[in-house]
Amino acid sequence: MLNVGFARHFGDWNWRNVRSPFARLYYVVDGDAQVELPDGIVSLLPHHLYLVPPYTMHSNICKGVFSHYYLHLYEDPSYGGSFWDNWKFPVEVEAANDDQNLMKRLCEVNPGMKLSQSDPESYDNRTTLISNIQNNQQRSVCDKVESTGIILLLLSRFLRHATAEKRVKDVRIEQSLTYIRENIGRRVNMDELAKVACMSKDHFIRMFKREVSHTPNAYVTEKKIERAELLLVTTLLSVKQIALSLGYDDMAYFNNVFKRHTKVSPLQYREKYSQV
Repeated sequence: MLNVGFARHFGDWNWRNVRSPFARLYYVVDGDAQVELPDGIVSLLPHHLYLVPPYTMHSNICKGVFSHYYLHLYEDPSYGGSFWDNWKFPVEVEAANDDQNLMKRLCEVNPGMKLSQSDPESYDNRTTLISNIQNNQQRSVCDKVESTGIILLLLSRFLRHATAEKRVKDVRIEQSLTYIRENIGRRVNMDELAKVACMSKDHFIRMFKREVSHTPNAYVTEKKIERAELLLVTTLLSVKQIALSLGYDDMAYFNNVFKRHTKVSPLQYREKYSQV
């Protein structure tokens, strides 16, 4: 957990092109607002929960009164794989009867994790993210346990309507995807992936591209860069340490790959998130 709190807005919840390495969960109390997502605009309704996964470009639209509880969640980058990669979640679900009380209790248990401002630039930056992560780690064990239980209950509302993320029909390609995610911290070559999939290399590459719409190399790179983005803004690791942790021993190559995907260098990306 990075942040949790309650906010009441008066036509001032308007932020364009927000993309963060953490997920946002909202419980709407009252008012009128919208979130523009890649698949369209979603109107936020009272007594409903909304989930915006990490790395999702979105914009907030609010022209009047709007009240909601917010919860920001990030994944520990030391874990292999990703919770968000494994499930396809609905954006909106109707809240259970006690969910507002659960959000209220989460705020009571974690009073120091409320946002001081609602502008993403004020909290979606490296200094604040690292500070919030450290604050989270320093909480008492009982508060952590209670908070985790509440968060799991809230996520269960979405899991009830979620489907396992099956991007491919071929189980052999699915095995290779799992292998990639679990070995994101090392260099994985095509011979190795083809062996996991029990195919010849040429056949594996053709099948992978047909099933995933990416070449194996492109998919591996995409997942590595996403992990690099998270590490750049949530840890004190140097760019070189991050590159090495993802299997890149050539810094110039890592910088070029990162810039090709994000339009900025790793240092520029970190500097952007360092602005308070």
